[in-house]
Amino acid sequence: MPELPEVETSRRGIAPHLLHKTIHHIIIRQPKLRWPIPMDITRLFPGETIHSIARRGKYLVLSTDIGSLILHLGMSGSLRIVDQSTPPKKHDHVDIVCDDGTCLRYTDPRRFGCLLMTLDDPLQHHLLKKLGPEPLSADFNAHYLMHKTTNKKIAIKLLMMNSQVVVGVGNIYANEALFKAGIHPEQPAGKLTHAQAVRLVKAIKQILHRAITAGGTSLQDFTQSDGKPGYFKQALQVYGRGHQACLQCGAPLVEMKLGGRQTVFCDRCQPRYE
Repeated sequence: MPELPEVETSRRGIAPHLLHKTIHHIIIRQPKLRWPIPMDITRLFPGETIHSIARRGKYLVLSTDIGSLILHLGMSGSLRIVDQSTPPKKHDHVDIVCDDGTCLRYTDPRRFGCLLMTLDDPLQHHLLKKLGPEPLSADFNAHYLMHKTTNKKIAIKLLMMNSQVVVGVGNIYANEALFKAGIHPEQPAGKLTHAQAVRLVKAIKQILHRAITAGGTSLQDFTQSDGKPGYFKQALQVYGRGHQACLQCGAPLVEMKLGGRQTVFCDRCQPRYE
């Protein structure tokens, strides 16, 4: 599914086309996504100007004077900027059309994403208000991570993927960050040392920065707003490389399921406990 770098890439891709433009109308072809799309969207938002396009975790927030639209790409969603005259395809569920003909088209074959609205502070919406800090912010640091791991028996990889601890560290980047930090994914979070926390926070920030710069990870279900795939997949060290040679030591990478998710690591470079 699209992870934080892919969502941030989408935000950066659509923002130049939509900022300070006025919504002319909104077309909802399929209202049954993860949650039903509120039909009030088509009544309340036409005539409103888009003042900002922000990202909170994996959610995009398009804000106007009257309120905000909250988008999530789910497992297979993508956003494209098209001309309003472009014929929709089978899975093109929503068009947000501006007064100059620019159209933000939301596509989602699996329909696990969402389009919701709020007339209040979007950060207080029930989907957003309990989210942890952004991983690229100063609030996500070794001191914070040590506090969150205290006495926790859960595997460190699973804790990292908990959006109430830190947002946007999905499966791909959790694998990559743990490898870079030299930490075994099954290590109990409560056993994390301060030195490991420093390495892990640094690794998460570096990997996410690199992925955003590269345009996101190229996965089958994700394309950027201009239709080009991301390129970070070329730089993945462990994810998707199970049983292949470790790029650091040459040992075969171990592949297993952890919390139902594909987990790949090197048991030489990532010893079970430090």
